[in-house]
Amino acid sequence: MKVNNVVAIVTGGASGLGEASVRAIVENGGRAMVLDRNIEAGNLLSDELGSGVIFFEADVTNEASTQAAIDKCVSYFGYVNVVINCAGIAVVEKTVGKEGAHSLASFEKAININILGSFNVSRLTAVAMQKNDMFDESERGIIINTASVAAFDGQKGQAAYAASKGGIASLTLPMARDLAQMGVRVMAIAPGLFMTPMLAGLPPKTLETLSTQPLFPNRLGGPEEFADLAMFIIKAGYLNAEVIRLDGGIRLP
Repeated sequence: MKVNNVVAIVTGGASGLGEASVRAIVENGGRAMVLDRNIEAGNLLSDELGSGVIFFEADVTNEASTQAAIDKCVSYFGYVNVVINCAGIAVVEKTVGKEGAHSLASFEKAININILGSFNVSRLTAVAMQKNDMFDESERGIIINTASVAAFDGQKGQAAYAASKGGIASLTLPMARDLAQMGVRVMAIAPGLFMTPMLAGLPPKTLETLSTQPLFPNRLGGPEEFADLAMFIIKAGYLNAEVIRLDGGIRLP
């Protein structure tokens, strides 16, 4: 699909990987809805980027809220043909720790936001995509979800996070099979260690240690590199039903 045809809904689009994706879409001539809970950051970004970007406050785990966002996007831009799901949280907690058993509430929260939220946005937007005229090669849309390398080599304290991101990875193929007939591709990106708001608050020494873990280059990934891959996936019409690691060759110890 040509990027200048893109009308995207980007969840978690007001910061980090989502914000970088919104910026890349606009830089390539596309348009986007920033879907986020952070009203101030969302409005600032949409004001900065102009009429090609609108902000909508929504809870990705809520059906009515998400549907209202999709309806607004279609009403404003005429259609939606791309979803980039970046909304997510990280939970760090051992299955059994000093305080006892892993909190069921925090495990449930990770699953709800990371898996349920991504699936909710994807399924509802796919209904809207089904109504699109065909773009390149009979394509009507593409869904890009965000997994993590933790889906494959989760560390101590990552039971909830790894399970939620493993769910995203496992979701990719069956969803792609479900949506193939209507001309919608489904992909997932599994980032390694990226300089996002989740990591930005860590002490400098910790960040320095983390930056040595990728094989090459020895640094944290930049959100713009995630966005570059998302743009490539959009343009590369033969990519479908795949999870791509974007991690500098890291394998979490």
